Amino acid sequence: MNIIDFRFRPSTPDAVKGMLSNKVFGGMFELFKYADRAKPEPIEKIVADMEKQGVVKGVVTGRDAETTYGLGSANPGILELMRQYPDKFIGFAGLDPHKGMDATAELTNMVNKGMRGAAIDPYLARIPASHAKYYPIYAKCCELDVPIVITTGPATLVDGAVMDDAHPRHIDRIAADFPKLKIVISHGCYPWVSEVIMTVHRNRNVYIDLAEYEEQPFSEGYIKAANTLIGDKVLFASAAPFMDFQEQIELYKRLPFTPETLENIMYNNAARLLNL
Repeated sequence: MNIIDFRFRPSTPDAVKGMLSNKVFGGMFELFKYADRAKPEPIEKIVADMEKQGVVKGVVTGRDAETTYGLGSANPGILELMRQYPDKFIGFAGLDPHKGMDATAELTNMVNKGMRGAAIDPYLARIPASHAKYYPIYAKCCELDVPIVITTGPATLVDGAVMDDAHPRHIDRIAADFPKLKIVISHGCYPWVSEVIMTVHRNRNVYIDLAEYEEQPFSEGYIKAANTLIGDKVLFASAAPFMDFQEQIELYKRLPFTPETLENIMYNNAARLLNL
């Protein structure tokens, strides 16, 4: 089975070291014992393991939260990864909405250099996904015809982050205001399982990944919805390196997806979204 991993950051030694030293996520990493689970490996080994598992593409989402948390853009590192392995990795440019038109200029520049989409983190920006500061970014995505990944989830133990900023109601509003914008909800808008399922179901332009929340309380709703309502909208995303991508692939094979739904999740839906 061919696989597209829609949230993949290679667990190179530099990447793991940088994540462990990141003060913003320090509480989260300590809570989930990330230091004990991290498996730093050379990029050559990671790519070889991707080949063994049938992972034909890894989408690497950038992050820029410089204004609120001092986390500068990861886009240069993603460009270098794409340069090293142009057939393996697809970059999505991380954008800081507080940078105004500089953010849209950054998106245009990154797409011109080969990136295939945008990525934002409302809880790190400390404004909801439907805030007006994001709208120039959404409009530019439509103009460039590229999708946007909106990182959601609880932002566990991230100081100053408000979980409601990533509530699915904000994404429902965006989908209505920008019907041609291809939106990927990352981390499933957990814990609002029912709300996000209907947001995906009722909007043609909204997709979802369940990264890290496939086995959390109430997650059976995701599985049932994938088999009945939104099977053509769910994307596999391992959340590597926070999660081991090989273990996540095995998890998806064990979860009670129908065979057709599993094939769609692991490859077909993402291939269609990315025009592969």
